[in-house]
Amino acid sequence: MNRMKKPSDYGRRGYSLLKEARRKTLALVHGLHLRNLRGDLLGGVTAAVVALPLALAFGNAALGQGGAIYGLYGAVVVGFIAALFGGTPAQVSGPTGPMSVTVAGVVASLAAVGVSRDLNAGEILPLVMAAVVIGGLFQVLFGLLKLGKYITLVPYSVVSGFMSGIGVIILALQLGPLLGISTRGGVLESLGTLFLNFEPNLAAVAVAVMTLAIVFLTPRRISQWVPSPLLALLIVTPLSVILFNDASLAEKGLEPLPRIGAIPEGGLAFSMPNWNEHFPVILKAGLVLAVLGAIDSLLTSLVADNISQTRHNSDRELIGQGLGNSIAGLLTGLPGAGATMRTVINVKSGGQTPISGMVHSIVLLLVLLGAGPLAAQIPTALLAGILIKVGLDIIDWGFLGRAHRLSLKTAAVMYGVLLMTVFWDLIWAVLVGVFVANMLTIDSITKTQLEGMDADNPLMENEGELSLPPDEKALYEQCSGEVMLFRLKGPLSFGAAKGITERMMLVRNYKVLILDITEVPRLGVTATLAIEDMVQEAKNNSRKALVACSSERVKERLARFGVDGVVGSRLEALQSAKTEIGI
Repeated sequence: MNRMKKPSDYGRRGYSLLKEARRKTLALVHGLHLRNLRGDLLGGVTAAVVALPLALAFGNAALGQGGAIYGLYGAVVVGFIAALFGGTPAQVSGPTGPMSVTVAGVVASLAAVGVSRDLNAGEILPLVMAAVVIGGLFQVLFGLLKLGKYITLVPYSVVSGFMSGIGVIILALQLGPLLGISTRGGVLESLGTLFLNFEPNLAAVAVAVMTLAIVFLTPRRISQWVPSPLLALLIVTPLSVILFNDASLAEKGLEPLPRIGAIPEGGLAFSMPNWNEHFPVILKAGLVLAVLGAIDSLLTSLVADNISQTRHNSDRELIGQGLGNSIAGLLTGLPGAGATMRTVINVKSGGQTPISGMVHSIVLLLVLLGAGPLAAQIPTALLAGILIKVGLDIIDWGFLGRAHRLSLKTAAVMYGVLLMTVFWDLIWAVLVGVFVANMLTIDSITKTQLEGMDADNPLMENEGELSLPPDEKALYEQCSGEVMLFRLKGPLSFGAAKGITERMMLVRNYKVLILDITEVPRLGVTATLAIEDMVQEAKNNSRKALVACSSERVKERLARFGVDGVVGSRLEALQSAKTEIGI
């Protein structure tokens, strides 16, 4: 019988919990590695300088007019939380191209079911933030289920096609703002609106030309110190206020220059998302954000590993990113992921630990609190110009131009994913691309596995000689064509089962079947069943079937399936075959 607990028992339990919490806190602080504080401070500040214009641009791209500030909110929250709890020490997180494109898709989906896109109406933002919170929770779940290692197994052809598709989407969606024309919706809708209402705003075009000139033509020796997007922000914004203020444009009979507009006062503030309306749309959007955010973050983690000579923890990174996105959704911030450009700049500037990512967020928070009125004057054409550069950089130009030289199948997968990403659906593009790429890979592996089952010359080398050791070759030749020898190589997957099954009828032409799997380290269930069927087919035709197997693991599996005639080596099988024939 359990004794009744005394108050002192609860006191000891509480004390032990406090000790454990203290231990974990000290471990966390120790994990921040204060010894590199100077490098982390410099890396964090540099990353923040790069992140500022990008965060505003991605916010504007995702939510339209008035949405830029929510991109900055997301950079502050996701950057800090993901650095603190994530598994990639030097990674800097925040809004990215794929995530902003996905949020724009969420807005379009909600608009399709009758929700107003106007941020000022207060209707769209709580629904979008509900999707952001759900997406973050999904990412935490992915990390808890240890799915990180599987997410990074996406074939390069799919990743290349997807990222190039994201780049094309960014370019297509920013053409309107670049010309001062208001567009909404996806690629086709946006381009259709642009075509039907092609009346460029001359002031916006002038701002766009100045921005593009700066981001593309800034000498490298200058951009190393001041990133070209920030340089454009600092130069073009004051010029636009001086040259293209509303009064001067009105005097000339021109339309006013679109700007990001007034920024909400008070900075970050808790806001309850709306989960009650349109939940199916929100749930699907959350899942899409989670999957794409996971892929985006973990690919950047691999880049961070390469340049910092470290090794990230994929599952912990997913948990950190998920927590960051969930909290960002509660504070009306856009979702984020590991940002490649910011991470690379952070590492090259000296950042090595999570402190750099947190410093990046703190710097952005200070900017947010002190520069709100100035940010309101930023032209949307300027942000569009910055994103045009981002979109062009995201497109995998090198692989696009030479994929067909490597493999027509690979090129077809890549271009197919690109087109599906642009014109259909982001998540389905990845899923279909992964499925097709894996099927092609299985087909290629299967051909390699079944090379030794070629019915014409299963054992011949290039010069027509049997590819067997002398003693085995002599035994095989003594059997005078009465023995059928099949050789299989490598781990046998379900793809090899078809090749085995197709050759079952050949058993009738020989007295003894030898199935050589001595070079097979493991068997899939489907391949095991195919071997069982082939042995059974030999028995049904009064033929002797022998399976040469050297792996104890494979032998154990065959034994569990009840496959008879298993011997230890190919030599033993040939000796048994000779005896069976009666030679």
